[in-house]
Amino acid sequence: MRNGIRKNSVKLLASVVLVGGAASVAGLGTFGSFTSTTSASETVTNGYLEIGLTQDATRGTTVAATNVVPGDTIQRAITLTRSARTETFGSVKLTTSALTTNALTTDTANGLQLTVDQCSVAWTPKAGSPNELVCSGTTTSVLTTRPVIGSQVDIAAATTSLNAAGAASNLRLQLVLPQAADNTFQGLSNTITFTFDATQRAATFR
Repeated sequence: MRNGIRKNSVKLLASVVLVGGAASVAGLGTFGSFTSTTSASETVTNGYLEIGLTQDATRGTTVAATNVVPGDTIQRAITLTRSARTETFGSVKLTTSALTTNALTTDTANGLQLTVDQCSVAWTPKAGSPNELVCSGTTTSVLTTRPVIGSQVDIAAATTSLNAAGAASNLRLQLVLPQAADNTFQGLSNTITFTFDATQRAATFR
């Protein structure tokens, strides 16, 4: 009986050693493989979007219009520019806002009316009438007559000029107090702000 027990013990031990040996061989196989590496790089530089505004000190919006009566016309010249480093514009839109609330801007029929025109060259004062601006080049309508207050009004003609080689739009802002404005308008005062928003061109594959 003792001999039989010893024989079985030896066989069991031998089996364990063989299994352990097989595991060791399999582990050795994971340390060897073929490899190869390559790489590429891409440079990405974002563009700019810049719109500027310049105006003459004697004919710009910094000059206040005083003693206005019904029927009077106020003309002011500004120039929008597109920076040399900027992308072309998708659109340019005009927003007009008022500093205070009164009939000059809230009365859409008898309050101030706005018209915007563009000249292919700079606007200049008319001879003998320095407050009237004339165009010696080609005049284009940018915004037909409308109540002075508006939000994000598209001015496509200006966008076209800004995207052209000159990258500039010479605008004449015209405000008219209608003849129909009555005595309730006497003594009123307000400040109109003109804000021009440029948006980027349409997205493309680069």
